Amino acid sequence: MKFTKATLVASAAALSLGLAACDSPAEEAAEEEAEAMEAQADDMEDAGMISDEEADAMEAQADDIEDAAEGDTDAMTEGMEEAVN
Repeated sequence: MKFTKATLVASAAALSLGLAACDSPAEEAAEEEAEAMEAQADDMEDAGMISDEEADAMEAQADDIEDAAEGDTDAMTEGMEEAVN
């Protein structure tokens, strides 16, 4: 069976995606915290307590928390996906 470069890259990408899907307890907690922050921002915006821009800033902060918990896995898998496509 011959392996092409594309086959090897696709296999590596699939493996890394599988590993990236395994969240640690700390990552799960950070994701839950970020989701709670996003929900709070939406609720506060809906109640007129904060502006749309303030809600967006809170949601961006929540995204930063999630990204920090995930580490570089997203950047790595995105690079592999781009190489395959």
